[in-house]
Amino acid sequence: MKILLIGSGAREHAIARALDRSLHDKKIYCLASNMNPGIAECCHELTVGNINDSKFVVNHANELGASMAIVGPENPLAAGVADALWDAGVKVVGPKKELAQLETSKAFTRNLLKEYDIPGGPKYESFGSMDCVAEFLNELGENYVVKYDGLAGGKGVKVAGDHLHSHDEALAYCQELVDKGNEFVIEEKLIGQEFSLMSFCDGDTLKHMPAVQDHKRAYEGDTGPNTGGMGTYSNANHSLPFLTDEDIDEAHAINMATARALKDKFDEGYKGVLYGGFMATSDGVKLIEYNARFGDPEAMNVLPLLNTDFIEICNGIADGTLDQIDVQFQNKATVCKYAVPEGYPDSPVKGQPINLSKINNPGRLFYASVDIRDDQLVEAGSRTVAVVGVADTISEAENIAEKEISAVEGPLFHRNDIGTEQLVNERIAHMESLR
Repeated sequence: MKILLIGSGAREHAIARALDRSLHDKKIYCLASNMNPGIAECCHELTVGNINDSKFVVNHANELGASMAIVGPENPLAAGVADALWDAGVKVVGPKKELAQLETSKAFTRNLLKEYDIPGGPKYESFGSMDCVAEFLNELGENYVVKYDGLAGGKGVKVAGDHLHSHDEALAYCQELVDKGNEFVIEEKLIGQEFSLMSFCDGDTLKHMPAVQDHKRAYEGDTGPNTGGMGTYSNANHSLPFLTDEDIDEAHAINMATARALKDKFDEGYKGVLYGGFMATSDGVKLIEYNARFGDPEAMNVLPLLNTDFIEICNGIADGTLDQIDVQFQNKATVCKYAVPEGYPDSPVKGQPINLSKINNPGRLFYASVDIRDDQLVEAGSRTVAVVGVADTISEAENIAEKEISAVEGPLFHRNDIGTEQLVNERIAHMESLR
């Protein structure tokens, strides 16, 4: 079986490793936007090219004779790469363009939840001009969020109190979006603790993954600008220390209701990973946003724990037979930490060499935004490498991850606090104060 993996970040490195562990007879090929040596090691062949060009991707898949493709990042999904591959007779793990609107349009997702009476949605309005923006901000008071209605690599969301400190600042950001011809959503700010819950989905059946907490802010103590995610942790019981069983059940129910709504709306099932970004609040679980693929870093937390053959799951997703597969994860805790270039995210250094020779366990190291120049591994400007600690407790996993990420040499920084007892206890105390 020939499988084409599309994408070349740390998420795709985790996917490549999961494919490589499969007992199926297979050849893995990767279509990449940069030379990722970790993925290259898992693959029969890695080709650098434009992963967002449907025609190029289909031609490459045909040349290889690939029978299945797995789309890692969101941009190829937004460009309709999955549609083009299905049309060419290649099975795809990753939704078609219409269904990927769940990620590519904030307004689409909010409207879908409203149309199908799916719980978890905040008060919101969509805008394409400044008409009525000030009035809606006044209605929300100081609890508001402004979201660019499109893909922005996790950086298009501005939150009152964190990024926007007055209605004047909010109006200025909205005007900036309007001036660029962009639409945006303003919604009620949710107060609580965020968590990610991803589900494998074949259009009808969902199989849920362990819950994970991501840390978007660049600096310790959740300060600084938003990023694609500086690190994550998960617990051995597949919940999180600040969540109740009811919270997990509610998140599962929202994912399942959303998959049913998509099938009803488009008369076609969502095939891929349905990734809900949720907020546990005093008033139950709310949906912050959906992503139409594995999270990054979240893929590095869950895929190393996967006991079930990953190719079996991928076939189940593409063929609509996921109900026949018993998806199991190890009962272990994980902590993932990213090392990122100095100056990231606003003005990252690029092209600087990094040294990974002191890493103790290369099997838990994931390459992300890197390249090879003159036989030297260099930073390519975004999140550089990630490490994952796996252990019986979050605290033990954090010790492993911290030791490993500190061994990476180069002009980089990471967040020491992700997964520490102090940070986790603060999360627990915060939720206890709200409930």
